[in-house]
Amino acid sequence: MFTPKPLFPGARVALIAPSGPVLPEKFGPSVRAVENLSLMPVIFESCRRAHGYFAGDDRMRAKDICDAFADKTIDGILCVRGGYGAQRLMNLIDFDLIRRNPKCFCGYSDITALHTVFNQKCGFVTYHTPMPSTELCMNPDEYTLQSLKKVLFGEKIGELQNPANIPLKTLVGGCACGVLTGGNLSLVSSSLGTPYEIDTRNKILFLEDVGEEPYRIDGMLNHLKAAGKFRDCAGILFGSFTKCQAENPERSLTLEQILEELIVPEHKPAIMNMACGHGMPSMSLPLGKTVEMNSISCKINVLD
Repeated sequence: MFTPKPLFPGARVALIAPSGPVLPEKFGPSVRAVENLSLMPVIFESCRRAHGYFAGDDRMRAKDICDAFADKTIDGILCVRGGYGAQRLMNLIDFDLIRRNPKCFCGYSDITALHTVFNQKCGFVTYHTPMPSTELCMNPDEYTLQSLKKVLFGEKIGELQNPANIPLKTLVGGCACGVLTGGNLSLVSSSLGTPYEIDTRNKILFLEDVGEEPYRIDGMLNHLKAAGKFRDCAGILFGSFTKCQAENPERSLTLEQILEELIVPEHKPAIMNMACGHGMPSMSLPLGKTVEMNSISCKINVLD
């Protein structure tokens, strides 16, 4: 897996919106948030467009992705927000062009679809990070900023540690080593049965989500389980499941119960409660890098 060149102060970064539209009131703060990272934002057309719940039509959003990778003056690419729509672009993206022009590529949530194909089809590391129009324009905490800067500027990542007041938790004890993959559970689940299906064989699978009822999380995890994705992986990391409480708790399983019933029987090392996902504080993750995990001591290290 190739690691693209890191960014540097003054680097020109493309701001693109492969999924949902950027709210007008978030546009200026998003640009300033990137400038506050000592980067030079280059605004692509999708950041200014809206087509229903998309940031412009499919062809324009796909073109922005390809143009950002092809432009030799662009050092990296930041997805401004998630939402919905990245999976609609797969047949419109020139993966050969992107494979020839790997760059630092950042985002999360709906951007999971692009992380998976860039890792698997194009062969380079990408970064699961907070985004300009979500966390970064909301006065991010120091933990979130420092974790982001590590991956952007190529600092040694080493151990993936939660903030001191948010302890990691053992779900299934054991040790594992593998390439880190995954992201948003909804996107990972909906990739199954497509040419862009996630490959978890001998990998460390990371999952997080937002705004899903426990029964929906149960269904998506069961879908992955039935497809053999937990059987095939080396280990599992669970991040934040934000606003995923049941509307009627007395008639629902908790997230912990769901994981006990669906994940524990897989007998794969598993850690839960990683501070990564929709909200803050949130760590940034190098998807495609090799990590080792000890779920008994709750240690997770990036090896390369």
